[in-house]
Amino acid sequence: MSPDQTNLLALQWLPARLTVEETSWFLGLCPGDVSTLVAAKLLKPLGHPPANGQKYFASCELERLRNDAEWLAKASDALVRHWRKRNTTKPCAA
Repeated sequence: MSPDQTNLLALQWLPARLTVEETSWFLGLCPGDVSTLVAAKLLKPLGHPPANGQKYFASCELERLRNDAEWLAKASDALVRHWRKRNTTKPCAA
């Protein structure tokens, strides 16, 4: 764990908004998995950020999702589907 990650997770009260990286730490994901879950409509960023802009997520909503076993199963399944699709469409190296 990085010092930044340890510091965030040790806070008694989380900030109201978390970045993509902080969201991934809080949910136990890789940072790239957050964008996959947003694309699958399982995570929703705050407001209406541009496609290439900084996205923030509400910590109160993340706390709810983190404690929801059904959502965690859906998120895990979405990540498996994403990587299965990516790996089957990847051209073989010759």
